[in-house]
Amino acid sequence: MLLSSPEINVKLNKLVDWKLNNQSIEKEFNLKDFKTVLVFVNKVGESAETMDHHPDIFIHSWNKVRFTISTHSEGGLTDKDFKLAEKIESLSK
Repeated sequence: MLLSSPEINVKLNKLVDWKLNNQSIEKEFNLKDFKTVLVFVNKVGESAETMDHHPDIFIHSWNKVRFTISTHSEGGLTDKDFKLAEKIESLSK
């Protein structure tokens, strides 16, 4: 079920540096080096598979990765998106 704008704002305020972009949330991570980015992306990929919810992943430069999350089948943001963002946050530590 799609979240309302107030619900999105409440959930977004609980996440550090995640931003609303149209019907998605996104965050860019700056990591130590390219190898660290790859390890992180693989961990996120494993969790996304387990959750059956997959982010868009953009690796750029030598140490940056951006995740963009939305529920395409619903046409916007749902609880699943914020659960995945929370999981990504936990993996980044």
